Amino acid sequence: MDMLQSSEEVAGKREQNRIRNRRAILTAARECFREQGYENSTIRDIVRRTGLAAGTFYNYFSSKQDIFAALLTDFLTNLNDNLTRHRRSANTTEDFIHYAYLALFTVTARDPLVYELAHRNDRALRELFGSDILGLTMLSLEDDVREAMERGLLPRIDHEYLCAAFFGVAYETSLTLAKRAHSNPESADAEALTATRFSSALFMGGLPGLAALP
Repeated sequence: MDMLQSSEEVAGKREQNRIRNRRAILTAARECFREQGYENSTIRDIVRRTGLAAGTFYNYFSSKQDIFAALLTDFLTNLNDNLTRHRRSANTTEDFIHYAYLALFTVTARDPLVYELAHRNDRALRELFGSDILGLTMLSLEDDVREAMERGLLPRIDHEYLCAAFFGVAYETSLTLAKRAHSNPESADAEALTATRFSSALFMGGLPGLAALP
């Protein structure tokens, strides 16, 4: 029994160490990308900030692109979680639009570096995921839009155009938001709410006209 418990403790410590090392590498990468830019940062720069042995890096990531992919995957996971949580709170058309924008803008404001990186590195993003940041985030919304139409929260119009219009507003607005949140992190949540109210009002103003189209 003692040997079993000891083995479990060792395994637990190894897992904690693995998580800690991975987090240290991602944190160091964020700092390098922020200060030097993605293209100018090297694996050596990243490892130097972690205090880990150079070989340890390759136990977690095989390249700088792998780090970029991990950061973006975390971003999209948080976005999907936010969309799911907020979607369930929507009982009106205005609520749905408001919460959908709030989900995206909140994640962007709290992680502006990743959105800026994704926006500036479309080529790398397409190589890794087969799409740009707009395409990846739209995947999170399309099912929500169809469900909202079924529930009567949105008019039954062309859902592809509707999603494209939604993110047409969100795409550049998110970039402006990311720049503001990057330069003033303390105001991130307030900026996200400001962007949400602005975009929701802009979008809602056009829905009645769309619903009346033949």
